This record gives sequence, C-alpha cells and structure tokens, in this order.
Amino acid sequence: MPSTLEIDYACCTETGAKSLNADAADARIPADDLLLSKGVAAVIADGMSSSEGGHEASQICVTGFLNDYFSTPESWSVKTSASKILSALNTWLCGQGQSRYDSPRGMVTTLSAAVVRSTTAHLFHVGDSRIYLYREQRLEQLTKDHRVWVSKDQDLLSRAMGIDSHLEIDYRSIALNPGDLLLFSTDGVHDFLTDRQLQKLLREHRGNLQQAAKAITTSALEQGSGDNATCQLLRVISLPDEQPDDILRRVAELPFPPNLLPGMNIDGFEIVREIHASKRSEVYLAINGETGEQVALKTPSVNFSDDPEFLNGFLNEEWIGRRLNNPHVLKVHPPGRRRFLYHITEYLEGQTLRQRLDDLGQMDLEKMRDCLSQIVSGLRAFHRMEMVHQDLKPDNILINKNGVLKIIDFGSTRIAGVQELNNNPPEVPLGTLNYTAPEYLEGSPGSPRSDIFSLGVIAYEMLTGTLPYGDHEQPLPARKLRYRSAREHNPAIPAWIDGALRKATHPLPEKRYEVLSEFLQDMTRPNPQLISETPKPLLERHPLAFWKALAALLVIANLVTLLLLLGDR
Repeated sequence: MPSTLEIDYACCTETGAKSLNADAADARIPADDLLLSKGVAAVIADGMSSSEGGHEASQICVTGFLNDYFSTPESWSVKTSASKILSALNTWLCGQGQSRYDSPRGMVTTLSAAVVRSTTAHLFHVGDSRIYLYREQRLEQLTKDHRVWVSKDQDLLSRAMGIDSHLEIDYRSIALNPGDLLLFSTDGVHDFLTDRQLQKLLREHRGNLQQAAKAITTSALEQGSGDNATCQLLRVISLPDEQPDDILRRVAELPFPPNLLPGMNIDGFEIVREIHASKRSEVYLAINGETGEQVALKTPSVNFSDDPEFLNGFLNEEWIGRRLNNPHVLKVHPPGRRRFLYHITEYLEGQTLRQRLDDLGQMDLEKMRDCLSQIVSGLRAFHRMEMVHQDLKPDNILINKNGVLKIIDFGSTRIAGVQELNNNPPEVPLGTLNYTAPEYLEGSPGSPRSDIFSLGVIAYEMLTGTLPYGDHEQPLPARKLRYRSAREHNPAIPAWIDGALRKATHPLPEKRYEVLSEFLQDMTRPNPQLISETPKPLLERHPLAFWKALAALLVIANLVTLLLLLGDR
C-alpha cells in the first residue's frame, strides 16, 4: 500500500514572568481526504507586548489561519491559499487596531506558519518568531528575523501582522524526509537558548516530543527569559508517495460499465438513449430513478482502459466539475454510491458552438459579444480556482435551447493544487492545434493567458468564419505565426476590435491580455491604443509612397508589354 502523511505533534507555552501570555501556537492534522488534498498546517504567533491588542492578535491569527486554510478550494496552491488568508487577516488587524486603539500598532503580532502537503513544507513568515529544521541531529534556521536594531541593546520589528496594510510575507518551500522535525519558537525561547542547546535538548528527548517541547520552554525560562516562552514541534513520521492522488485512485479502481442500451438501469439511472459517442467516451441520456430528473451519464471508452493519462483526465473532469458553480460551466452532479466508472452531469438540449458556426456562419458584433461575455464568465470560474482549461474550442462550448453557453469537457484542465502535489513537468494538452496556445507546443506550462489565446481565436472565428493564423495540420513555432487582420475577412469589423483580437492571440503570452476582463472590455469599448497599434494599410500610412510605388509598377508593366510587342515583330 502507498505511504501516507503521518505527523507527530507537540506544543508547550509558558507565561513566564509576564502577567499575560501573548504567544499562541496550534496545529491542525485533518483526516482522510482532507489530509491528502490540504496537508497539515501549524502556526506560531507572538503578540507584540507594546501593543494593547497583542494577545488577541496572536490568538486570532493562529485560529483564523488554521480554520480558513482548510476551507480554501482544493484546487488552489498552498501559496495562493495562505497568501489570501494572511492578507485578509492583516487587513482586519489593521482596521481593528485603528478603530479600537486609535493606533495602527493596536493589534500587532508575528506569525510563522508551515503547511506540510505531500512531501513538501511550505513556510510563511513575518516577524521574529522562528521555524527551524532539525535533520540528522543538525539544526538549521529556515526563517529570517525581521528586526531593526536601533541601538546596541534595543531592536524593533520591521515587519509584523497588523503594522501596515501592505503585507510582505516571506515564503519558501523545502523538500522533507521521514524523520525531519520542524521546531517553531518565539523569541522568549530562541533569544535565550543557542542552537547547540536546542539540539542537545532535542537529542535528549527524541523519544517523546511533548517532553522535548516542555524541556525547551523550561530551559529558556531558567536561562533568564523574561518573556513568554513557546515551543511547537512537528515530526515527519512518514510521507506519501510522490503522486498521492489517492482520492482519484479509489474511483479509478471501479470497473468500466458494461455496454449500455436503452432501458438498462445502472445504479438507479435508467438509460434512455445514446447522445454522443467518440473513440474516447460515450454520453447517454438517463433518468434519475429517485428524482425523475433527466441527466447525462458519461462513460470512458474501453479502448482506454489501460491508458493512465486518459483515465486521469476522465477522473479530473468530475473532480473539477463538482468544484465549479457557474451558469456557464457544465454542472457535474455528486455521484452517490456507484459500482462502475462514470460521472453524471446536467442534461443540455442544444448544439455546440462549432455546429452553430458551421450551420449559420459568422456572427455580427452584437451576437459575438453576447457569446463572448458568457464564455468569459465561465472561464473566469476556472481561473479563480487556479485552473486552466487548456482545451477551449467551439466543440467544447455548448449552447442550450435558451441560448445559454456552457463550457464543457474538463479532461485537459490543469489544476495548480494538483500540479503542486504531483511535481510533474507540464504536458502538452490534448487540444485542437489551431486553438492551442503556442507556448504549449514549446514545452511551457499553461496559464490563464493560454486560455485567453484560445478564446481570442474563437472570437476571431465567430466574426470572420476563419482563423487568425490559418488552418495548420502541423504545429508552427511562435516566431513563424503571422496574424492576418480580421478586417481582411470582414471589413465591417472596427479597427479597435481587430486590435483587441490581435493582442489576445499574440504568439507570445507576455504580449497578450493578462486577465479576461481586460480583453472583454476592449472588445466592448474602443481602446485608442489598440487602434494605433494595429498596422494600417500602406495607402493610409504612406499615401505618397503608395502612389509612387503603384506608378513605378505601372511603368515597369508598360515597358514589359512594349518589349513583348517589339519582340513579336
């Protein structure tokens, strides 16, 4: 059986000579699926003694981080999750400090946090509390104290939670090994115990983590610490495999369903008819026996039963769909108890955008904008969850009978959080060549700008009926792609629309729009900068040069004609 993440934890905090303990420390070790997807989190904080709300600030930061981290989307990377939480906590502290104590220093605390996910520790730090790594009886400080010395005997915090609305957090990640120990401490400990003393105490109490934490805080107080003293220890007992996607693996162990025919019943779903079939999957219209609701039941093709990459994409599709809630993204239903490998989605009557373009051809500006805004809404739901669709094309956009567009087929979607777990190099998505961003073909990872490229190509096609770089059967490097103005195919397209399409489909991702809202805005309102950036015809740019060149060509043509006539004589 694959290994799992197993952690031993201990903590000890002492008030010491002070009347109030402004230190706070805690850890959260969840169970089962949450342990796999989010990992283990531990935080230590030291409320600033010179601030009136230091005690409350440290408690709020520790509790708030642990509660909120495990509530963030599983698709988010650890860095994104922690950064958003810490920024929100800092904003709240600054506001509370100013309103309650008329001073930005009212609620101030240091904070050091570690999230152990898969085989990696992600560290977040601000202030002068510390995190150490104890490995093979050697101690290494992993954080840097944010202190400014104002004199030989006095120092001040240069960074902390609650000091400034602009928060700068130190972040680093380290690979862990079984047996590694993370030591968290406040300055009431590490200002009074040397690294050598800490190492000695850890060696002496290596068999009992709680005794080790107690011995460290007691020794710091005995060494003259007049501050609160807190020590927190996390020991790695075992680590998961390099690719710990056990949630998906459990589902993948289900057998493929049998050949489904109308009238058959599978786990309470009655098959009505086949909707769509391809070499990769089959989709059936089915009736939910409990609710009577019409649903779509999608099964993988048995042709790919031994293809782990395909199965991973099929499983990801359900995982992703259940985490997105947007009217322009296909809704995936919870599966309930099932005996076979399939997933259930909402049933949509309608046609794909590809069928719409093939049947009716190019759209006018108003219709294109309506379609574009709906696709942007759905795609934004992916990007907010740190997902990149990677296979956006007219075939994967469905228009229901009410004219609502929905993005479908999430099998190629890249999930930042899952990518962070797997640590695998990016793979070229299984998209359609003409809609695939050039950076994929050069081995670069996808980003939201890659989806914007695909969306720009779709918008171009909706207005012109063709593609900005032509129809290629073989991939071309970015340097060889030459944009063809949309106005050449449809003169009714304004120059500023053409400029927006050119920018969205630029071969280089750094030259494209950074976010979807910018692209949508430039497709809705004229952007003078795009008009100036759009190359004009030679007649508009240099009329004199145009007419001179035309006259020269006519002279040459006449001379050639004259020579041919003389030659015939």
